[in-house]
Amino acid sequence: MALEDKVAQAFRMDDEAWRRHANPWSVWTRFAAIPVMLLAIWSRTWIGWWSLLPIAAVIVWLFINPSAFPPVEPRSWAARGIYGERAWVRHKTMVPPDHRAVLRVLVTLGLVGFGFMAWGLVRLELWPTVFGATVAIVAQLWRIDRFGWLWERVEQREGQITG
Repeated sequence: MALEDKVAQAFRMDDEAWRRHANPWSVWTRFAAIPVMLLAIWSRTWIGWWSLLPIAAVIVWLFINPSAFPPVEPRSWAARGIYGERAWVRHKTMVPPDHRAVLRVLVTLGLVGFGFMAWGLVRLELWPTVFGATVAIVAQLWRIDRFGWLWERVEQREGQITG
């Protein structure tokens, strides 16, 4: 079982959950959680072990977020991106090679950003933390955009089949 399938199972991502996760509020509040998590981790210097409370709160939020909002259809940029991610998870063999290649590069870029971010948080250095977060966020936004393109291709293909 691929990593994406395991993550989808952990978050109980059935059709209804994907439709809820596609809500732009779900997408943007997950992005908003990134600086909150960074601040929560950094707060260990100010509040010590109490920093585990805000860290745990962010983790709980990230876990419930995909099902916290009403379901939507793929009309917005964010929703099309999440529907495209769903198509990626379910039908990887149908994903065009150009999408697979770009998505691999973006995942790698996101991991590099995460590495810088982790390094900055461990050493309490601002520049690698901010740089890493920026790289990870840009990579994730770009991934969502690519997933949106993928969704449009899948939708066109299905329209040709059913139309």
